[in-house]
Amino acid sequence: MKRTLWISILAAALSAVAPAAQTQAPRAVFKSNTQLVSVDVIVRDGSGAIMRDLKREDFEVTEDGKPMEIRSFAFEEIASKPQAIETAELLGGAKDQMAQDSAKAGAAATPAPASAPKAEAPKPMTSEELAGRRLIVLLFDIASMQPEDVQRAVDSASTFVTKNMTPADMVAVATISSNLDVLGDFSSDKTAVSATLAKLSYKEGTATPPATADTVATDEQQAADDTSSQDTSDMDTFNNDVRLRAIKALSETLAPIEQKKSILYFSAGMQRSGEDNQVELRSAINAANRAHVSIYAVDTRGLQAVVPGGDATRASGRGSSLFSGANVRGQYTEMAASQDTLGSLASDTGGRAFLDSNDFAPAFERVQRDMSAYYLIGYATSNVAKDGRFRTIKVRVKRPNTKVEARNGYYADRDFQHTARNDRATQIQEQLFSAIPATDLPVLVTSAYYRLATDRYFVPISVAVPGSSIPIPAEKDKDKMELDVLGFVRDEQGRPVGRVQQTLTLPPGSTGTVAAKQVLYTTAVELPPGRFDIKIVVRENTSGLMGSFESAVIVPELKSAPLKVSAVTLSTQMQPAKDVKDNPLIRNGQQLVPNVTHIVGKDQRLLFYYEVYDPSTANGAAPNIRTSLAFYRGKVKVFETPVVERSNIDDPSRKAAIFQFEVPAGSLQPGFYTCQINVIDSVSSKFAFPRLVFLLR
Repeated sequence: MKRTLWISILAAALSAVAPAAQTQAPRAVFKSNTQLVSVDVIVRDGSGAIMRDLKREDFEVTEDGKPMEIRSFAFEEIASKPQAIETAELLGGAKDQMAQDSAKAGAAATPAPASAPKAEAPKPMTSEELAGRRLIVLLFDIASMQPEDVQRAVDSASTFVTKNMTPADMVAVATISSNLDVLGDFSSDKTAVSATLAKLSYKEGTATPPATADTVATDEQQAADDTSSQDTSDMDTFNNDVRLRAIKALSETLAPIEQKKSILYFSAGMQRSGEDNQVELRSAINAANRAHVSIYAVDTRGLQAVVPGGDATRASGRGSSLFSGANVRGQYTEMAASQDTLGSLASDTGGRAFLDSNDFAPAFERVQRDMSAYYLIGYATSNVAKDGRFRTIKVRVKRPNTKVEARNGYYADRDFQHTARNDRATQIQEQLFSAIPATDLPVLVTSAYYRLATDRYFVPISVAVPGSSIPIPAEKDKDKMELDVLGFVRDEQGRPVGRVQQTLTLPPGSTGTVAAKQVLYTTAVELPPGRFDIKIVVRENTSGLMGSFESAVIVPELKSAPLKVSAVTLSTQMQPAKDVKDNPLIRNGQQLVPNVTHIVGKDQRLLFYYEVYDPSTANGAAPNIRTSLAFYRGKVKVFETPVVERSNIDDPSRKAAIFQFEVPAGSLQPGFYTCQINVIDSVSSKFAFPRLVFLLR
């Protein structure tokens, strides 16, 4: 079956759909460009002890070398018995008391047995209730680890919970495989946390051994290995993106809690370096910094030996690399690349990476120590540009012989104007396949059908965007108004049968008039009879606003219809166009522009177009098609056109009789109308009465 995508370049047809907006009194608008940045700081003296007596005046904060004014300052310290425990106990007692009161009231009311009280859903704890607690997430990346790596990490975590976990610690357990799974929420109960960790065991590891850089037998084998590595590189990148998105999701979930949090991330490394996942890596780090989450990365592979000829799991090497040191350098390079992202996550969020060590206990000790006492400093940045660049933060203490531990910066917000071309393409592509529609930009899509052959139909697709919803660009960009259109047509099995992709550039000088008009884009596909799904995404390229529209497209099987009639197209204008093969809407160099909204002004043309196929010629009689238009308001017919009789075929190749009516819109009163198209085949005595609704104003 041949499928052809037709594109009719009506890139920016501006058709008036409403009078100019009435002048309204200006509303008061209050704007603020202040952006607050907060950073948690640990200050130690020469002996390594935390300094607790510092004041606001003792700190200096610079961003990209420029001094910043400190707006907020606080010192946080974990108490031996946190206030949050007492608050939780009080709340629990209140719940018990409420349960007892309810039981007494039910017993005194009637002798009938009272129904069992419903268990209340757990309520999230507030920042006040969590004050004075250390919030630690144990995140196990089981997708990257061997089974023995998982068991080693779980054993070390169990030891920490059993021996070193204090009443001030609240620990949650989560895993990353193909998705993020939270096995246990925050709890200070050692028994509950240990039971959650017990769910993980040696069988949880899912990683396969990574490709090695050891010696090879021949150049052909080296080339084969290189090809295999290249084939898996895309999957490695995808897996890393999943892990980084999981860290981002955890950080964003913890963001409402206004205190320092930590993620203890157990991983066997990422086989691609951080440079290969810059977008997701930056997003994860930025989310962690904004949420005051420090990441402590632990390489669960521990201390690894690098053997020139490879370990016992590898075949004997051949070639000169075994003796020249190239094989060893390759193994070191591979190991460093797998640890690169772990180091970036830790250093850029104020945490620490624990690499090349078989003892994981120092990681737990460091987390507890860093979260025991710290300063929380907030300042208003003077750089409000949303360029997505990294801003370097340096915190200095004016007292001598001090050591400051703090994150070294953050990524600024990025607006659409500073988004790279590849990121823009990914953004609109993701929205196209998203189950949640975009609604920032109103989008309306309509379609019709006209027969080309017994099994092929021409399906025009019209996309309309109200001009009033398009933001007016700045003066310097007034002639750069663009819309990106991306969409697909799929059959009932989900297979693509058509694609829509176009960038619409509005004509120069249309900025001032687009608000009272609409932007219309038309395209078309060839489809067989059946049911299809169409989805269109439109993005405005100045602000980045997007809108989507999804609906079903039904192409009927006209073979079984008593009278074969096409869809009816309502139009208000004709546009000059080049003749396009098999496009019924283009005749004599003029293209009929569909009216997507079915809203017509009294000063506009009111055009109707439809086709009748295979008129009857029984017993050698000539075709005889009689048709007219009847307009109803409610149940009352207010106007009907004279009957048009056709006794010939206008398009012999398609066996189609073509009808186009123009009705004087000014002769009708404003309001809603139902237009009934009366079609009668006098030879076969068959008839059809399709209808459409429109608004005249």
